[in-house]
Amino acid sequence: MKASEFEARFRELLRGASAKRDNVGCYDCERCEGCSACTFCRDSKNLVRSHYCVQCTDCTDCSHGRKCTSCLGCHHCVACERCMQSAYLVRCVGMTACNYCFGCVGLTHKDYHILNEPYDRKTYYELTARLTKELGLRD
Repeated sequence: MKASEFEARFRELLRGASAKRDNVGCYDCERCEGCSACTFCRDSKNLVRSHYCVQCTDCTDCSHGRKCTSCLGCHHCVACERCMQSAYLVRCVGMTACNYCFGCVGLTHKDYHILNEPYDRKTYYELTARLTKELGLRD
C-alpha cells in the first residue's frame, strides 16, 4: 500500500463515519444523532453511554449534562468543553477531576472555584446562584 492509497482510503473512512446519523442501542432518546448505548438524551450528537444529556456533542460516559462538548465521565455539567471525571461544572474548559467550579479553565483536582479562584462553600453557592441567573444559564 502506498501513501496516496492510504490517504484516499482514510479519507473515505472519515466521510463514512461522519455520515452515520443513526443511534445504536439507545433508549428513549429524542432528536439525537449518532449516539450509542444512551438513555433519555435529547437534541444531542455522537454520545456514548451517556444518560439524561441535553444538547451535548461528542461526550462519553456522562450524565445530566447540558450543552457540553467533548466531555468524558462528567455529571451535572453545563456548557463545558473537554472536561474529564468532573461534576457540577458550569462554563468550564479542560477540567480534570474537579467538582463545583464555575467559569474555570484547566484545573485539576479542585473544588469550589470561580474563574480559577478558590471560594469557601457558602460563598461559592451565593455567587454562583446570582451569576447563573444573571448569565441566563437556567432552563
